[in-house]
Amino acid sequence: MITKQLATNIFNTTLESMPQSVVLHAKKSLLNWLGVTIGGINHETINILLETTEELTNSDQATILGRNKKMDILSATLINGTSSHIFDYDDTHLDTIHHPSGPVAPVVFALGEKFGTDCQTLLRAFILGCEVELRISKAIYPSHYQNGFHITSSTGVFGAMTAAGIIMEVNEEKMAMGLGLAGTQAFGLREMFGTMTKSFHPGKAAQNGLLAALLVKNGFTSSDQVLEAKRGFLNVYNSNSQPEKILENWGEDWQLEKNSFKPYACGIVLHPSIDACIKLSNVITPNEVKEIQLTVHPYVLELTGKKFPATGLEAKFSIYHASAISFLEQDASEEQFSDNKVQNPEVVAFRKKIKPFVNDSMDKEKVSANLIKQDGTEYDIYVEHATGSLEKPMTQENINRKFTNLCKDNLPERRIKLLIDRMMEFENLASIQEVLKYI
Repeated sequence: MITKQLATNIFNTTLESMPQSVVLHAKKSLLNWLGVTIGGINHETINILLETTEELTNSDQATILGRNKKMDILSATLINGTSSHIFDYDDTHLDTIHHPSGPVAPVVFALGEKFGTDCQTLLRAFILGCEVELRISKAIYPSHYQNGFHITSSTGVFGAMTAAGIIMEVNEEKMAMGLGLAGTQAFGLREMFGTMTKSFHPGKAAQNGLLAALLVKNGFTSSDQVLEAKRGFLNVYNSNSQPEKILENWGEDWQLEKNSFKPYACGIVLHPSIDACIKLSNVITPNEVKEIQLTVHPYVLELTGKKFPATGLEAKFSIYHASAISFLEQDASEEQFSDNKVQNPEVVAFRKKIKPFVNDSMDKEKVSANLIKQDGTEYDIYVEHATGSLEKPMTQENINRKFTNLCKDNLPERRIKLLIDRMMEFENLASIQEVLKYI
């Protein structure tokens, strides 16, 4: 049985048995997650969530990262998970377009603070939580995603529950049932992309996974075969699933190592086009441009075909805006996706010069760009691997700079540097308080 064997594998995998490359990548993932969480904490989305949840709770168990505030662990997990995805700047498992840290790290931080858990245990919980959700994602991708599910949310709930179960020391039987209780709470629709609800998805998956662990810890029962059962997750959510991918090469092939970090604050499928437009902007001025033709994979227009975005959240799913702003400003960080930038008349006018074309034979990580000048001269750019891909990864220096830029409005420079140091030696810390005291 897949679910029970998965629970056994979780219990038998120690931090010491993991390759150092996996441990290092996990720390980079946590650092990246912390940065995007603190960076997004003052967004209107979080203000609404805080106002709503404050009416329901008065317990101070876990920190809202980036705000001088504590809430109960379920609310803190929801809010921190949501904040981490607001900018669409978080990590991405390129094989499945899944953002693994968002549903798992909030649980690790909340329970680590509540219980004073040592950071070796927290790091193990984070790694295994990510590994579980990514392997389940591999089993149901791409049909599940094509059917309209937001895979970060629908499978992220399993990762959140796994991490919570490890930290709370549930036994194997309860781990299997916890996965069942998590799976029955799986949700998330791609229809919500471009709205506040998209960032709500990983936060709610984190909260639901944590709730599942809390309930089974106290004796709540569930199916212990949620993954493989006839009416279980794999068969209900995707009739073309490949269940063998969940367990194959466990402990040898680590999906977390295939996690990438974004240099741009938008959907990963836009990054090749952004790279191309930045390169073109180095040799041609905006006034010289008649149009920029972009040949892309079908996914790109399916996911980012918003031609007339009105807000920054919508613009993150617009190849027209992302390409235009990256050409005009040679960047596509969070600032380039503000409402003011999206509504700027110069940007709006330049968006009309962006002409995307779909080619079924084009890989989704590639783009062919053809710029036509007003005088008819043409320039061609081909991007095979975008910045931030596994073939062209963000360096530690790049990640540190991104973290600093995301946190600079909330934290002084000295604390930011100390936070980076603490996160990169995470397994050696006595408790999560060694991180929280600088936030």
